Amino acid sequence: MFDPLHSLTGRWQKETGQGPTIFGGPSLSAFPQSRAVRTLLVADIVESVRLFEGNEADTVTRCVAILTEIEASIVPRYEGRLIKGLGDGVLLEFRQVAAAVSAAFAIQRICQADNRGRPAERQIMMRIGIETGDVLILQENVFGHCVNLATRLATLAGPGETVVSARVREHLTPLLDADIEDLGECYLKHVSKPIRAFRVGPPGPRPVIADPLGYQDILPAIAVVPFVSRDPTPEHHFAGDVLAEELIRDLSCSPDLRVISRLSTGAFRYRGHEVDAIRAHLNSDFVLSGTYVLRDAEIDVSADLVEAITGRMVWSVRFRASIASLIEGTRERLLQLVREIRAAVMAREVERTRGEAVPTLKSYSLLMASIALMHRGSRDDFEEAYQLLQAVIERGRRQALPQAWLAHWYVLRMQQGWSPDLKRDAWQAQECAKLALDADPDCSLALTIDGLVHTHFRRRLDIAQERYDLAVQHNPSDSLAWLLKGTMHAFKGEGRLAVDNTHRARMLSPLDPQSYYYDSLAGTACLAAEDWAGALRLAARSLRANSLHTSTWRVAAIAAWQLGRHAEARDIARKLLQLEPKLTIARYLARSPAALFKTGQVWAEALREAGVPP
Repeated sequence: MFDPLHSLTGRWQKETGQGPTIFGGPSLSAFPQSRAVRTLLVADIVESVRLFEGNEADTVTRCVAILTEIEASIVPRYEGRLIKGLGDGVLLEFRQVAAAVSAAFAIQRICQADNRGRPAERQIMMRIGIETGDVLILQENVFGHCVNLATRLATLAGPGETVVSARVREHLTPLLDADIEDLGECYLKHVSKPIRAFRVGPPGPRPVIADPLGYQDILPAIAVVPFVSRDPTPEHHFAGDVLAEELIRDLSCSPDLRVISRLSTGAFRYRGHEVDAIRAHLNSDFVLSGTYVLRDAEIDVSADLVEAITGRMVWSVRFRASIASLIEGTRERLLQLVREIRAAVMAREVERTRGEAVPTLKSYSLLMASIALMHRGSRDDFEEAYQLLQAVIERGRRQALPQAWLAHWYVLRMQQGWSPDLKRDAWQAQECAKLALDADPDCSLALTIDGLVHTHFRRRLDIAQERYDLAVQHNPSDSLAWLLKGTMHAFKGEGRLAVDNTHRARMLSPLDPQSYYYDSLAGTACLAAEDWAGALRLAARSLRANSLHTSTWRVAAIAAWQLGRHAEARDIARKLLQLEPKLTIARYLARSPAALFKTGQVWAEALREAGVPP
């Protein structure tokens, strides 16, 4: 029978009748030992703590049955050996690589059979890692770097997946032994150098493993119900449909919302408060509904955004506007509403992540909260954003959006002066951007972030411009693409283009949750156009919203110095150095894309004069 507490010290205690000790116990020489090449398989139950908390008795019964079948059936069939239980998993040893991989597929099939007919939250899923190499065999246990790598490779696997090293991959024949997907070089915890890893699945013509996280899980869904007229006059009813359709069109341009079509929401025109029905039939997370009254050429609107699962109102607005301003021209009022709605959703998801355990949260909650937290400027919030993004990626590694945002996270860490290793962060950012584009080559956010990576890490502004141009081609309303495109022009000293692009970005997102970021980069554009007063004004506004963003302090110091306000510039530089004590002109030029152009030299000289050390 499988014994989850079986271990070397436990066995020694059983055989000798003595309790295990740390300093007074047996020496290694007391046990037979040898070295050999073995293939090790580590299988780990996903979210075991949550499963046990949800229904301990049922989970224990099922886990014991699965682990017993592994020991009684899988191990002998593939000529393996059970080394020990790991609390919520097992460590197995095999002499042949192909046998270990086949055993992994068999283990996943056992879990699939057990999960059949069960709800997703009660399914037992395994992550499996496999490594082959030299191990120390001591009594019935194994030790060495190979054991550690197998354990770490399991952390790269998603639920129901198996990840192997390059050494294991060398022993496999594609299509015969397994379907194989290259994950590239991956950094593993407590492993100094990146490890080439591969995701494997049972051989066959289909993809290795279907991505467990779909599009519907990575973005919150919002249903915009046609607004209802408070005036019984029939000719006034058309405006509610028009208003809903215009909002749906603008909301659909947001890269982090999934918008239900009006053809689907139209059936609920007079059911705006039946949130449970809308949630059930449209699978919507948020419901936007409202009422209105037409008064000649104007419209009075009341709108409410409700969280579908709780019925809680998360945003509400009352306003009067001309009908023309909503459906014609720049439509700035509608764009403002869209930004307010997006900000309300993000604020709700940050609140949710602070009050619930990560395993219970939907993936879109984690993504939205991470985007908000990474822009707050606090080091703790920034690190929390990383953890949330990793949790989203762990659930679905083939999704473009979380990979793109993680690449952005690495760039922001560099810009803040927080990066402990610029080369490593550059590599990570490039890999994340590549994975995002591999998942969705037409994703405007992925294209935008890839342009950002090429700008800041590879200094290939020609490729960056191609990426930004493609991004705005796919989504002309992508404000972040216009913002970063303008910043690229600023680095090159193309002031007019820089100001035009960043201004367009700010108009597309007038109430963006990260408005400080837009103002900061618009200030950089003003520096390129030698509009020193405009740069200082925008930097001041940005710092009022986020006083911890070091890039903005640099903009302010440069602008103040160029305006001849030298005492103010020196004071700003002192505050900058308090936030980034290791900043020097050399380090600034080493990481700034502007260093390749005259603008960078001018800005660096202003910073030096203001007091930044060489």
